[in-house]
Amino acid sequence: MRILFITDPLETFKTYKDSTYAMMVEAASRGHELFFCLQSQLSLVGGAVEAVAQRLHLTDAEDSHGHDEGHGKDHGAWFRLDAAAAMPVPSFDAVLMRKDPPFDMEYVTSTWLLELAESQGANVFNKPQAIRDHSEKVAIAQFPQFITPTLVTRDAARIRAFHAEHRDIIVKPLDGMGGMGVFRVGADGMNLGAIIETLGANGVRTLMAQRYIPAIKEGDKRILLIGGEPVPYALARVPMAGEVRGNLAVGGTGRAQPLSERDREIAQTLAPVLWQRGLLLVGLDAIGDYLTEVNVTSPTCFQEIMQQTGFPVAGMFIDALERAVAVRAAAKGA
Repeated sequence: MRILFITDPLETFKTYKDSTYAMMVEAASRGHELFFCLQSQLSLVGGAVEAVAQRLHLTDAEDSHGHDEGHGKDHGAWFRLDAAAAMPVPSFDAVLMRKDPPFDMEYVTSTWLLELAESQGANVFNKPQAIRDHSEKVAIAQFPQFITPTLVTRDAARIRAFHAEHRDIIVKPLDGMGGMGVFRVGADGMNLGAIIETLGANGVRTLMAQRYIPAIKEGDKRILLIGGEPVPYALARVPMAGEVRGNLAVGGTGRAQPLSERDREIAQTLAPVLWQRGLLLVGLDAIGDYLTEVNVTSPTCFQEIMQQTGFPVAGMFIDALERAVAVRAAAKGA
């Protein structure tokens, strides 16, 4: 297959933990051809969607992962690129949208272009419409049996009333990532007004408030769904001392562990539904017994699970991708 990866700049990758890199390595090991472009290199030209793309070759720089264990920084060239050329997006067998958030208007515009490319024959994963349709925070409301008491509103008075009812809450923006802008407000309500005003830009931005889940001390679990099936291990991201956020980006420690009975119930309920909607890869977040997010833009944690358990997450992903492309090819040929 010819696979186009739409990503952030390759030089920003931390290859020792990057999930997209793990996908690339697995795909290349099977003989698939890799191509790369930035989100900004998608264009609509004469009615056709094109990407200014480059053939991507993985190299063995320094060691097999090209990184410094002690400092967590990549150095050396782990890739080589051929000359850039404008190519029709449908000319690739698979297109993987792996651009990290923020999910801003440029991201939305990319999904519009990729959706048009789909109508011209492209196989895009995750499905652009499905990415747009699933707010990573608000989508949990479609599965109310699995969530803690939750409020989504711009109304400061409603948030204050929610706090008065539950006493210990989390307040966060809807477009944050990596734990950005997540605040806990305890029973004393200290700084609640300032948090609402700041995060909500004085009523301009919608916020989410949730009852605090004490099980965060045991980790914010990332549960991966691939091709409608759960990976049997989750990555529990355990907060550092004094934190309520387990995100690895803010110092959390990743601990791979088998899915609990409740994890499996959540995963097995959501997996076929989300797969049917065109989501090949989903990263569910769960704290204790509760679903907290449905991540569909660029889910991660492949390498941490692979390194700690030996389970071939990237292999499972490329297996699912190959099957999905084969099914679509058969449907087009029928």
